Amino acid sequence: MKILAQPRTAAFFDLDKTVIAKSSTLTFSRSFYQGGLINRRAVLRSAYAQFVYLLGGADHDQTERMREYVSSLCRGWNVNQVKEIVAETLHEVIDPIIYDEAASLIEQHHAEGRDVVIVSTSGAEVVEPIGELLGADRVVATRMVVADGCYTGEVEYYAYGPAKAEAIAELAVSEGYDLARCYAYSDSITDVPMLEAVGHPHVVNPDRAFRKEATAREWPVLTFERPVRLRQRLPSLAMPPRPALAAGAAVAAAACAAGLVWYASRRRSARATAARFTTV
Repeated sequence: MKILAQPRTAAFFDLDKTVIAKSSTLTFSRSFYQGGLINRRAVLRSAYAQFVYLLGGADHDQTERMREYVSSLCRGWNVNQVKEIVAETLHEVIDPIIYDEAASLIEQHHAEGRDVVIVSTSGAEVVEPIGELLGADRVVATRMVVADGCYTGEVEYYAYGPAKAEAIAELAVSEGYDLARCYAYSDSITDVPMLEAVGHPHVVNPDRAFRKEATAREWPVLTFERPVRLRQRLPSLAMPPRPALAAGAAVAAAACAAGLVWYASRRRSARATAARFTTV
């Protein structure tokens, strides 16, 4: 009797705040500032949008405005310089912030014979080394246009919203995945199309709006809250990553520090204003 091969399956993971405990771009902010790729004015200009994301994520309009700004900011940046900065700091800043729960799920899916695919709006050259660190089989991420060794400021492919679902559908065709038997995980309501694409969607650490959406759709809600140093938890995966390039994510990374800088400066300003009125 001939035994028919089972269709292949995969588990698709968003990255920021799903697999790692913060924005993958934020982790590089200090390195890019120290490397001279941004100045204080650029940091402060992007502060509000980044701070909103850190507190609770960004909606569609805010995300689009951020994309336009960071694309303009990176225009003319030298690819090799960005690559060197990211390569020097990637392992140091990413390794300690992997969610233990996410790492366990990745292990479980691999043990059950599924591929693991990271699907992220962050830049491919940051996401790919992180994927290697996690043992992911494939990566889908944003790509920036490069000409003469520098960023043009244009986005070649934006892995966001419905584009994630489209990428998953294309992978299903090329890799033979049975999407009805596949899994997906995300913390963001903008990833609803990605979750709808699979038979087993899961919502991770949702905000109030996304939790309400998950409840209405009867999607499981997971809580990830234990960041772990990956090299201690999974020593076999903790090899130094290959040189990486931050692309769109790297640009946002440089700006991400703005949130905390802006918040602190605003508080200082508020205190100073209050003191003047008190004196009067």
